Amino acid sequence: MIHKFEKSLLVLGGARSGKSRFAQAQAESLPGDLIYIATAQAFDSEMEDRIARHRAVRGPRWRTVDAPLALADAIMAHGSPDTVLLVDCLTLWASNLVLREQDVGAAIAGVTRAIAQAPGTIILVTNEVGLGIVPDNALARRFRDVAGDINQAVAAIIDSAVFVAAGLPIILK
Repeated sequence: MIHKFEKSLLVLGGARSGKSRFAQAQAESLPGDLIYIATAQAFDSEMEDRIARHRAVRGPRWRTVDAPLALADAIMAHGSPDTVLLVDCLTLWASNLVLREQDVGAAIAGVTRAIAQAPGTIILVTNEVGLGIVPDNALARRFRDVAGDINQAVAAIIDSAVFVAAGLPIILK
């Protein structure tokens, strides 16, 4: 195991920081069944290719569950004492919530409750989007705010948090 944690781990970082690779390595170092909970949706061919590449890198030990909106339900349905859940990523889930004008507060409460009650190991990946400039439009600002709210809520309840920059993990919690 690259980073020792008890039951839950949040992996944050910027785009192409190595956070997903780090999270996958953490999960694969643990015993048990591996379930990848994917929040991405393929709205174009570029995203279809990206999703296909991610699946190929994971290999046959992984089972994938798609949960673009019903993330809490997926965590509750697939978590078990013998399972490692890898949620990738909370930021895409935030985007899905904002674009579909979902009740963000209720969704965050549901996900944090599901994480806290998960009977097995759970690793969550998210982007830190609040380190850059203030977005120039209302939708982008709303997304940034929702992503920040999700990250703070999840960070408050998990055992351990790691920030990944340039492929290097920095322990936050």
